[in-house]
Amino acid sequence: MREYSVPLMVDVAESANLTDAVFDRAETEADAVGFRRKTAAGWTTVTVGEFRDQVAALAKGLIAAGVEPGDRVALMSRTRYEWTLVDYAIWSAGAVTVPIYETSSADQVRWIVTDSGARAVFAEGSAVAATVREAVPDLKDLWEIEAGAVDDLSARGTGVSDETLRERRRSRTASDLASIIYTSGTTGRPKGCRLTHDNILFIVRNTVFGGLSKVLAEGEGRSTLLFLPLAHVFARIIQVACVEGGIVLGHTPNMKDVVPDLQAFGPTFLLGVPRVFEKVHNGAEQKAIADGKGKIFHIAADTAIAYSKALDGGRPGLGLRIKHAVFDKLVYAKLRAATGGRLTHAISGGSALGDRLGHFFRGVGIEIYEGWGLTETSAPSSVNTPERNKVGTVGRPLPGVAARVGDDGEVLIRGRHVFDGYWNNDQATAEAIDDEGWFHTGDLGEIDDEGFIRITGRKKEIIVTAAGKNVAPAPLEDSLRSHPLIGQCMVVGENRPFVAALITLDPEALEPWKAQHGKSGGVSELRRDPELLAEIQGAVDKANTTVSRAESIKKFEILDTDLTEESGHLTPTLKIKRNIVLRDFAAEIDALYQH
Repeated sequence: MREYSVPLMVDVAESANLTDAVFDRAETEADAVGFRRKTAAGWTTVTVGEFRDQVAALAKGLIAAGVEPGDRVALMSRTRYEWTLVDYAIWSAGAVTVPIYETSSADQVRWIVTDSGARAVFAEGSAVAATVREAVPDLKDLWEIEAGAVDDLSARGTGVSDETLRERRRSRTASDLASIIYTSGTTGRPKGCRLTHDNILFIVRNTVFGGLSKVLAEGEGRSTLLFLPLAHVFARIIQVACVEGGIVLGHTPNMKDVVPDLQAFGPTFLLGVPRVFEKVHNGAEQKAIADGKGKIFHIAADTAIAYSKALDGGRPGLGLRIKHAVFDKLVYAKLRAATGGRLTHAISGGSALGDRLGHFFRGVGIEIYEGWGLTETSAPSSVNTPERNKVGTVGRPLPGVAARVGDDGEVLIRGRHVFDGYWNNDQATAEAIDDEGWFHTGDLGEIDDEGFIRITGRKKEIIVTAAGKNVAPAPLEDSLRSHPLIGQCMVVGENRPFVAALITLDPEALEPWKAQHGKSGGVSELRRDPELLAEIQGAVDKANTTVSRAESIKKFEILDTDLTEESGHLTPTLKIKRNIVLRDFAAEIDALYQH
């Protein structure tokens, strides 16, 4: 058993709560820019003082509407400025925010609203509001953001005094509940994680002013553009980090607008999940191939990776430095320009990034710090830092956090950021947190001699073949997804004679490939094409080099449909719902083992 801990750097007073930064900063730096907000006229600024005033007005409206301390208020919207405004207003009224993904079905909404006991819901627009009405027809209050709910509630609260708001806001302390965030539900019903003000403040302050201070807290003009769903704990923690650390925050509700919004906004750092970084890399590669510059791109990519690896060993040699400088002008500068030209750092979480992407982006000039955590740990428990970025790991524990690897290989975490338990589910809480306060994450991993954590898989996702071989699907799947043509993939083989894989094609990458190879037709026609099969087989062969013969993929099937959030096969953070895929593609899986 190996254990590693890092001393606490920033403490949180018992009297503190999440609204302090909003109101305290407005007293000392009211004219500072807090947000840049996308409007029809372009990106406009919102000062710290203006944000405080808007939060206060909306919080008064909630008080006037009858929201009491400790009440749960759900928020179902895409990532937008109003999400942050409503979140802080709910906290300022002494209430508890319950995020819901805007893509959730009526059944999912019904479960979260009824299980949490939410007395009101903020819905983004008419479509979301209709889902909520269908799910919970007897809901007390439904406030539609795009129908003017923020202005209406703010006007309603004009009779509430500043002193009443202050008393309500100060009624919440660090140990009080701040949010109930429901897990993505990859297996069974989502469970509500109770996160206190202390949970969130503890990890945010020890990240902003501790582990990632050089990225988040030092220097002028720091900014980021959020496009991941704020209903997920990862984006939510970055939102709070921006408010706490004085970082200018922008929001992009539509993933299709990310590229032009990045160019217009020009963030200094970014956060994303590995699939986002894969898309950036693969998109650049496909564009280069389409322009007849595929060979140059591949050499440039290999040079970036080699350069990054050489940094780990000291200083790259003269020849590599010259080669890297040439490609910096020809290739890397264009990639950086596509992100607004100011981006130097990124934070990746949600799943494994992989060595290849980590080294590629560092070699390009955008250093990605991979971190790791769960909803139950208020997002990050560990992260790589500018002082030491060991690509391929998820870094050391953050200040005030301890990590341990159990005898069965499971990574355990202890710290004040560990959640208060599952809402209405004491049995699940008792199973997750042991008598010594260690949270059992369900992730398998290892801790090296320097304290760096490497995650190798999920306990519940381990496949046991008919021969009794234990296979972790994550490394194989990560390798497969690195191929531009592969959109999603899932390794199968539980109680089967060998390991196989279901694969989908990336529609954005398929079109350039078809043009290059003189092909036509859709996925249904091409999934049996010999050239395409040979391309995918090459990706499978490459993935198999990372595992033993018994763990290698023997057969694969290209599905004629994609695995998406809309189809119900992915969570909003693009994780595969394995049980749903196993159910919906049972016939395809059976066919893999019939010949």
